Amino acid sequence: MQTQMRRDRVAEDIYTFTSDLYAQVTAGVILTSEGTIVIDTLPFPSETRELLSFVQEQGTGTVRYVVNTHYHSDHTNGNFLFPEADVIAHRLCRETLMQLGERSLAEARKQTPGLNEVELRLPNITFERDMYVHLGDRSLCLMPLPGHTTDCIGAFIDGDKILFAGDAMLPVPHIAWGDIETSARSMQIIRALRPDTVIQGHGQLLLRGELAVEIESSLKYLNCIKEKVQQLVHKGASESDVLGIDIEACGKSRVPIDGLVQQLHHHNLLALYDRFLGEHEPRQNHIV
Repeated sequence: MQTQMRRDRVAEDIYTFTSDLYAQVTAGVILTSEGTIVIDTLPFPSETRELLSFVQEQGTGTVRYVVNTHYHSDHTNGNFLFPEADVIAHRLCRETLMQLGERSLAEARKQTPGLNEVELRLPNITFERDMYVHLGDRSLCLMPLPGHTTDCIGAFIDGDKILFAGDAMLPVPHIAWGDIETSARSMQIIRALRPDTVIQGHGQLLLRGELAVEIESSLKYLNCIKEKVQQLVHKGASESDVLGIDIEACGKSRVPIDGLVQQLHHHNLLALYDRFLGEHEPRQNHIV
């Protein structure tokens, strides 16, 4: 499968890769004098190999660490291509992959032949509170940023003030697998960090001047859908009524991530609908 990866240099020896094969998912490369740190891998082996080839061309040594920002396969499928690296993630990421990873991968292989060679590789270093990683002249603070999922983390690069936010930051927040209030708190943590650059888990990066506006928009969006869904449920509305809540009426565009934000919006509405009806099992609607 041929890739169409976009590569951007966001600082000296720090790069992002954005997939055109799946939902504009992003990964990062941090080159140091003592080796490389990769932030998330990519959905398809062909993409991850392209990233790996770039690292090898730079001649800065092997990949020492791979950081998974959460357990979803579009961020972890490429772990197996870094056999010499330590894979770092939240404890809940490892536990969730142990519980669900093989079954999810088997289902994905049936639907997508490009995933046939993917092997599940679990994180071998885990943490629960802030953890620092030092390599060469770089220091990263890995911090919990739950909400999209319970195991979400971010990687904040000291000095450069660059945050790899994973899916804690998206063009439209996605809380179908997580929690709306927790997601809002994580965005407030991101705002308090005052990063100069934020790499979202999917879509375009955000510069400092854009971040405050984007976070405010996302917080208003979450409040809007919560209030609208709650009101409809109290009136005895159906699922189709809830799905009629327009994304743009809640302040978000339907354009980003090639239009996939509309599906994320519907997932959010249905998750809140289930919550207010007292349903607790998440629907199987993973996209990002």
